[in-house]
Amino acid sequence: MAKGSPQLEWCIVRLGEDHNWWVGEVSDPVHWDVDGLSIIDPRQVDHIIELIDPLREYGFDSDLFERAFIPFRITKDLGKGKVRLARTKQPLLESEEKLFALPDVIDEENGPYADFLDHITRLRVKQLNDLLDFEEKLTVDEVEDQLREAQNNDYIEGKAVHLFTEVTAILDFMPAGHGDDDEETEKGAADAEDDIPDVEEEEDEKMKNDASLKWDEDDEEKDDDKDEDGKAKKADGDDEEKDDDKDEEADDKPSRSKRSRS
Repeated sequence: MAKGSPQLEWCIVRLGEDHNWWVGEVSDPVHWDVDGLSIIDPRQVDHIIELIDPLREYGFDSDLFERAFIPFRITKDLGKGKVRLARTKQPLLESEEKLFALPDVIDEENGPYADFLDHITRLRVKQLNDLLDFEEKLTVDEVEDQLREAQNNDYIEGKAVHLFTEVTAILDFMPAGHGDDDEETEKGAADAEDDIPDVEEEEDEKMKNDASLKWDEDDEEKDDDKDEDGKAKKADGDDEEKDDDKDEEADDKPSRSKRSRS
């Protein structure tokens, strides 16, 4: 359905347990399926506008943004986390009023919201290639594949993907090996080293003077009296006496001579 279609005039939204807003009822149930349909709240709108601001120098098209979202203003608080919204013609980028933004997802493949996602993906790739030193230029296909893989994992785990998360995943995209994750890892390692307590000098002196951490002098002397095999060393005098005894025994024994041939 085109954004200018008059059928969608109001909707009722509820605050989910994930603190995101989800559409519960619309004025045009024929064209809109509210099952799993999310809507971006004013706080999230401001955050998206802040993220797309650096993309202006890479050719950001404001008209694509305005066509991608249908603006709504709050008309009544229904209680129990529900709010009634009414459609407004105020542009999101220029309005001073806090507005909700419903992505136009009637045509998920070729609609204005799909065009907006494709637009900011290409600009984010340009931005990253300009700011980061890659060995090979980052491509749109690589980014889309990684984003799609992350979304598929959420679907497999049964997680409902909010459209705000889908948009910010593109605007915050950073390839592996770059960005805050690596900086946090390095910072965490440095913090871990800083957390290792130093032994204070006073405690160090106590350890040095602790008798239980010393060897007894007697034990050291005993070790000095042992050779490498742990056996007691022989006194020099004992070795000399034994050598003299061997010489005397050798003198008492008769010498052996070879027989001469006749």
